[in-house]
Amino acid sequence: LVKMANLEQWVSDSLHDILGLSDRYVAQFMIGSARKSLSAQDFVAHLKSTGTIDINQRVIAFAQELYEKIPRKQVVEKPARAIERRVMEIERKNRNYTLLSDSESDGEAVREKEKKKSKDRGDKRKHLRKREESQSSSEEETRKSKLGHEEEEEEWEKEERERVLDLEERDAFAERMKLKDKDKTRNIMERTDKKGYEEAQKRLKMAEEDHKKILPELRKESRRNYLSKREAEKLEDLEAEIADEEYLFSTDALTERERKELEYKRNLRDLAKDYKKAGAKEKEERKNRYYMPEEKRSKMPMEGGGEQGRWEEERLKTASLSFGAKKEREKGLKAEREKYQLILEEDEIINFVSSAQEQAALSQAEVQKQSIQEVRRSLPVFPYREDLLLAIQQHQILVIEGETGSGKTTQIPQFLMESGYNDGGMKIGCTQPRRVAAMSVAARVAQEVGVKLGNEVGYSIRFEDCTSERTVLKYMTDGIGLCLKVVVVIIDEAHERTLHTDILFGLIKDIARFRPDLKVLVASATLDTERFSCFFDDAPVFRIPGRRFPVDIFYTKAPEADYLEACVVSVLQIHVTQPPGDCLVFLTGQEEIETCCELLQERCRRLGSKISELLVLPIYANLPSDMQAKIFSPTPPGSRKVVVATNIAETSLTIDGIIYVIDPGFCKQKSYNARTGMESLIVTPCSRASANQRAGRAGRVAAGKCFRLYTAWAFKHEMEESTVPEIQRTNLGNVVLLLKSLGINDLIHFDFMDPPPHETLVLALEQLMAELPVDPMLSKMILASEQYKCSEEVLTIAAMLSVNNSIFYRPKDKVVHADNARQNFVVPGGDHMVLLNVYTQWLESGYSTQWCYENFIQFRSMKRARDVREQLEGLMDRIEVEVCSSGGDIVPIRKAVTAGYFYHTARLSKGGYKTVKHQQTVYVHPNSSLFEEQPRWLIYHELVFTTKEFMRQVIEIDSSWLLEVAPHYYKNKELEDSSSKKMPRKQGKAKEELG
Repeated sequence: LVKMANLEQWVSDSLHDILGLSDRYVAQFMIGSARKSLSAQDFVAHLKSTGTIDINQRVIAFAQELYEKIPRKQVVEKPARAIERRVMEIERKNRNYTLLSDSESDGEAVREKEKKKSKDRGDKRKHLRKREESQSSSEEETRKSKLGHEEEEEEWEKEERERVLDLEERDAFAERMKLKDKDKTRNIMERTDKKGYEEAQKRLKMAEEDHKKILPELRKESRRNYLSKREAEKLEDLEAEIADEEYLFSTDALTERERKELEYKRNLRDLAKDYKKAGAKEKEERKNRYYMPEEKRSKMPMEGGGEQGRWEEERLKTASLSFGAKKEREKGLKAEREKYQLILEEDEIINFVSSAQEQAALSQAEVQKQSIQEVRRSLPVFPYREDLLLAIQQHQILVIEGETGSGKTTQIPQFLMESGYNDGGMKIGCTQPRRVAAMSVAARVAQEVGVKLGNEVGYSIRFEDCTSERTVLKYMTDGIGLCLKVVVVIIDEAHERTLHTDILFGLIKDIARFRPDLKVLVASATLDTERFSCFFDDAPVFRIPGRRFPVDIFYTKAPEADYLEACVVSVLQIHVTQPPGDCLVFLTGQEEIETCCELLQERCRRLGSKISELLVLPIYANLPSDMQAKIFSPTPPGSRKVVVATNIAETSLTIDGIIYVIDPGFCKQKSYNARTGMESLIVTPCSRASANQRAGRAGRVAAGKCFRLYTAWAFKHEMEESTVPEIQRTNLGNVVLLLKSLGINDLIHFDFMDPPPHETLVLALEQLMAELPVDPMLSKMILASEQYKCSEEVLTIAAMLSVNNSIFYRPKDKVVHADNARQNFVVPGGDHMVLLNVYTQWLESGYSTQWCYENFIQFRSMKRARDVREQLEGLMDRIEVEVCSSGGDIVPIRKAVTAGYFYHTARLSKGGYKTVKHQQTVYVHPNSSLFEEQPRWLIYHELVFTTKEFMRQVIEIDSSWLLEVAPHYYKNKELEDSSSKKMPRKQGKAKEELG
């Protein structure tokens, strides 16, 4: 301290000589700055940066002298630390030396080391394509072959050799992919460690039993402790509140209400304290109370008087006179007999049980099995089992017609299994048009057969394979391929005529000609079976009578101008005038359904208690799963349920209790214009077959009624006989990819049941891109992402685009909140970047369901996008494409999107946006993030027609990128910016000149 005081005095004197003034705090500031500085020059620089003193030679000399005088701590190394440091240095030196050996063995070791390093480098790069080397090697081979065979080889020989080489390369690539997929296929039935699995199951069972036993007791104890603590806390809070009010309002006059409240709180406090004192007093008395030893020993409560008193009471009862002595004596004898048992040996006793107890003793599994067998026997297909099996045996292809609910899907495969069609390791396959149907039907059939799902009965859908080696009956979606061991193929729900079902028809018909052992069953629920029969070379038709109750159909006398209003009125009319029974209303889409539900609820509130309760429940594809499940819950007594649905309820869903059906006669159908590439979703009249299917929904459980909101004349003359097949009104890019991958090259003459438009097929052939099982444009976008080093982001965008427009959920009653949540995801660049941002934030939340709920995001759609992304990422490894990230740069991502979707380009002109090639007027969708910005050039994901021709999922681009990615498609003249050009000025003539 003395040394620091002297130093501070010296600094003060020096500052007085330099500046002419000094202060104790200035001296301390100088000493502190000098201590923190690394050198004298650093100290001078610090003084200069403060700007408080002019730097000259005297100041520099003062700073150097002060820096030298500052006392500094000396770091003294401990002896143990010094020894440890020396040992580490010796070890480090020893590692640099190796034992000497002869030159030959040393050379071999070096060569082995180099060989290992080169092998490791080769393993690291085995998944990447070496484009430059392969290209140069192929060019050399081409030059050699040209030099060697230019004179000898003819044209046809060259083509044949190239074809053989192409086939060999394709087979080799397919073999490599098969080997890669073998290790990656997820089989959920596989048990790698049986013993470990059984031990884990035992531990889980023991933990569950302990949980069930201990948890109730812990809950009781927790409640008791909580109540005692809560009582003390509330009493303290009340006392503190009273004390605060007495202190704050001691000088003020209280109102009558405030005075009563304060008095009430005081009384409540006094009562609580008295109750607490009484409880404590009773507890203390209980401790000091005397307990008789006899009462303490006996389980039954004893009366006063002891044994002597009870003996006297027994004697008095015996001596006293009582009437009805015989009856009482019999009671006494019976009681005596019950006290004693018959003395016999245990093996001599005969046990009896009543028949009622024997019936009740049946196991739960047996009761369930009996119930399932009764349901099976009640189905309409069961009496025709033998006739159906005989028809299948006699014919290779059989068309089966049966109403919905007749048992075609669940019973016919079981009939085939019971008849031995699966002997010898053969399998039975049944295709379904929807994922949910394949999973639920497989679970039901496994329950009926009495096996675990995935063993003898399983299902296979995209992203999930619940089968094993023992599986003999396999339910699958119509996009999953069949294997060679399948002996019977059942094409179920053929009347829906989905895209994959129509392709399957052509493939199965061709395969059946080369496999006489293959049995093909085409199951349909409508009267359109004659067309199936004609397509399959006049195959026989087996008809199963339905179990439908009669349905009365009512038409309107005149056409309805507003069918939505007519639906609301009809529902209320049925609710007031018709007997109990649920109602099903068919509408075209989400917007109409929400409007109808809102109108019904509003009118029910207005009517109040004048009508009984009416439950209005919507159902459409984008509705969350928990809200969809409400339509299957039973209707409460005294009320009526109204289900407002799209055409998803025609065949896919069966809702119990439906008695009344309201059919406006409209549906939404998707159509595709190949020339403009535009998809239209237009409300059109449904077909007569669809109307009959809707009416059949009313006759499932009892006699029903169908109210059609159109005239009988319109039904007969204005509606089509059947719905146009999907293959004739959709984009055929995926169809071409699928058939090309199967080796079918002549697509124009492929045996379609209803051939697609020739123009659509030709344009799809022009856009061929067969590396990935997605749309051709998405495939091109993903493959181009490797060139721009952004494949990781593009994979996410492709997965989000593949789930269509079902990411954001916008409920009618929370429109503002949903729009604000959606706006929070907006980032510059366009809608593709918004989708990327949504997925990234969901990933950062740990794939949280709660996050989706808070941000109005469909969790089911996000989960499907994650599955698609994982599948695409696996395929990137299969086709040897490197997955890399752009590191936050969005330009490469936008270029990759442009490379895939250059065909979908629009330019802003004076009249709005127009497509570059066809000059078609288009509009940005109102939900787009670029709706208000209106950039000069746009790429859109799809063009849909609703009220206008809207571009969905748009992204901003630069016109120069189009020449970079598609020079074969665009010319410089097409991409010139004409907005800045001046038009020639026209001069009009005067009135006199015109005459």
